[in-house]
Amino acid sequence: MKKLFLIFLLLPFIGTAQVKGTHFEHGLSWQQVKEKAKKENKYLLVDCFTTWCGPCKYMASTIFPQEKVGEFFNKNFVNVKVQFDQTKNDSEEVKSWYADAQSMSKEFRINAYPTFLIFSPQGKLVHRIVGGGEADEFIARAQMALNPETQYYTLMKKSESGNVAPETLKQLAISAEAAYDEENSAKFANAYIATQKDLYTKENLEFLSRYTKSSKSKGFELMLNHPEKIDAVLGKGKSNEILSAVVLEESIYPGLRKPNANIDSLVAAAKSKYPTVDISKPVDLIKIQIFQSEKKWDKFQPAVLSYMKKYGTEVRADMLNSFAWTVFENCKDANCITEALSWSKRSVDETQSKEPAYLDTYANLLYKLGKKDQAIAMQQKAVDLVTAENKTQYQVTLEKMKKGK
Repeated sequence: MKKLFLIFLLLPFIGTAQVKGTHFEHGLSWQQVKEKAKKENKYLLVDCFTTWCGPCKYMASTIFPQEKVGEFFNKNFVNVKVQFDQTKNDSEEVKSWYADAQSMSKEFRINAYPTFLIFSPQGKLVHRIVGGGEADEFIARAQMALNPETQYYTLMKKSESGNVAPETLKQLAISAEAAYDEENSAKFANAYIATQKDLYTKENLEFLSRYTKSSKSKGFELMLNHPEKIDAVLGKGKSNEILSAVVLEESIYPGLRKPNANIDSLVAAAKSKYPTVDISKPVDLIKIQIFQSEKKWDKFQPAVLSYMKKYGTEVRADMLNSFAWTVFENCKDANCITEALSWSKRSVDETQSKEPAYLDTYANLLYKLGKKDQAIAMQQKAVDLVTAENKTQYQVTLEKMKKGK
């Protein structure tokens, strides 16, 4: 009897432990979910996801189960997940939402995942979040949905009446960007800038930098004609960084998507149109990627060595590892492999030896250069760190190294 009594005492605590994360409704229809939100006077969060979406899986496995995330969303929202693709393994519950998912996709223009639609307790769409994020950031983005002053669709409705305050235009540009509504984001950003008497304040230049995504924008015009004034406020080279991104997007990338594209011709045309914009750094990287994709290793090797000589100090750990691994797999020159080893070591050091993939690259390069003992020690570290699903392939490499293969 004592054991039974103790079990009953523990039941309330067991129940509490089960709802620490975010609670999502099950077994309810779209109409019933809306009725529940209205009855409880809560906002309604619709998690629009697909089975193939990596960020969707991350939100489901890592973010929504967190206690602080659950506390926020369970308190303020009725939450429901809606699957937007269809697979042969779908449950009956998922299938029951097929029609509603298709209707939502068309009505609310869902074209990126995850997308989170937020409705008022009365069932009116008030906000939209596109993309996931870490817990605190995601909570902050969802918090905006609870305030009419920051709700995207509420602000959009206000803007239709005209005479919109500058700060509202600014917030609309930011909200539109977060909702992946690029057309409206640009429109509101330009409208806000038009209200500003002094465009060269730090605040306005930072805003311009954020929304200069077209050669037709006010920011592009200012940075092209007065780069020194912008750089004096935002830092040396900032105007060229922004201008070059626009030039690449409009003059280089579209051409590269065409058959028989010629990078040198595209670059020449871009330089002719914008002679003061320096696009050499991104173009050098594009050429490396082209040589890599076309497996032109005789051109890849000098190109990557030249790039690292000029810009190596600015290269991030992930790119260092990528360059180093490509060299390991495809280049035979000992000097090039030695250079790649130094890049690989940097990637390992910069991530404090906590990335098994980077350790694996470093170990393989060490082994290729004949440093067997060091390679084995490094590969063992990679094996110890790697996840269970990838451990086998790392272990196979380790065994080959030990056997001298």
